[in-house]
Amino acid sequence: MSDLFAQEHTPQAPLAEQLRPQNLDEVIGQTHLLGAGKPLRLAFQSGKPHSMILWGPPGVGKTTLARLMADAFDAEFIALSAVFSGVKDIREAIERAQISLQQFGRHTLLFVDEVHRFNKSQQDAFLPYVEQGLITFIGATTENPSFEVNSALLSRAQVYVLTALSEAELGELFERAAEVALPGLTFSDEAKTMLAGYADGDARRLLNLLEQTRTAANTAKVAEIDADFLQGALSRAARRFDKGGDDFYDQISALHKSVRGSNPDAALYWLVRMLDGGADALYMGRRIIRMASEDIGLADPRALRLALDAVETYERLGSPEGELALAEAVIYLAAAPKSNAVYMAYNAMRAFIKNDKSRPVPEHLRNAPTKLMKELGYGHQYRYAHDEPEAYAAGESYFPDGIRPTFYQPTPRGLEGKIGEKLAHLWELDEKFRKRG
Repeated sequence: MSDLFAQEHTPQAPLAEQLRPQNLDEVIGQTHLLGAGKPLRLAFQSGKPHSMILWGPPGVGKTTLARLMADAFDAEFIALSAVFSGVKDIREAIERAQISLQQFGRHTLLFVDEVHRFNKSQQDAFLPYVEQGLITFIGATTENPSFEVNSALLSRAQVYVLTALSEAELGELFERAAEVALPGLTFSDEAKTMLAGYADGDARRLLNLLEQTRTAANTAKVAEIDADFLQGALSRAARRFDKGGDDFYDQISALHKSVRGSNPDAALYWLVRMLDGGADALYMGRRIIRMASEDIGLADPRALRLALDAVETYERLGSPEGELALAEAVIYLAAAPKSNAVYMAYNAMRAFIKNDKSRPVPEHLRNAPTKLMKELGYGHQYRYAHDEPEAYAAGESYFPDGIRPTFYQPTPRGLEGKIGEKLAHLWELDEKFRKRG
């Protein structure tokens, strides 16, 4: 019987690890930071490391840059993941940094991946050691550090914003990977484009997809990879965004602004992009309803009803049939006349009420269901609008005494233009009434 433990087998490193850049010139992408004379290139050339936050989507080189920086400055490299680490791990890392400095004279670069996952106390634990100069702190995050990193730590670190790889940069990475790990395989241009789309700017994802493709091709004994083969071989990965993260809210913002900007195609693009990425369709529906009130308002009151109907349709039909109703609503809202007059008036009135005193209801507007209330003057001299010319009590006041704010300013667009014309006419009647005394 053979000894199962006679030989040690070292697992083959993933392609992403095999192709990890060994120097700065091998890094693909981030030219706005790594090009000649750019900030991170200068930081490497300075000879003196500084603490930093690397903010960007997954698979754009945050960990690689931290490792390269440790090599460039001949520093001890300690890596922590905020997902798996706690205060105990932080304490052990600091102890290692102290030993490295005392016994070997080597400075430590402490890299914390997903630093936004650490709570405030955990982030605070780094501060004294950063201030002492014991460690150079490099945090990596996919979330906006303005919201997710303590201000004290943020003030001691330079923030560098990394971007997703472009299609051309992914193509460069593809060619590099093909030389190393894809012998005997050829890819059609359509297949390359599809892989770049699936990767969605993420270098690590592209390399993982290539490994999956290689395995599937070897199994099927296929040498030429086309789009049809990829569709069958790869599980379709969703577009990148964390449903609670910056990408998600950036895309919602883009959808809302496309509707506000009256661009139906762009609005439809962002809607479908988010649904494709796994966004909750009912959440999208709630935002569409909000858009109808905020940006269309009384310029086209049908927009709100259409948005409500779209959400109700989705609730009844579910996906994918109900998503068409959401698309219909988004296109209608984008094409509809725009007005934020109701939105502005509401916000202005909220601010006014918040800062104003609590004023009593004028007596002529009060309800008077009892004899006592009538004797107190409640409802006295109230003018019933339907008994007045044009069903309008010209000059009547419906505000508490002493105020006459005007917050609603109709736009000339859509139905609201007609509303504005009517209100202007009624205000003329008020003015004539006041002039008569």
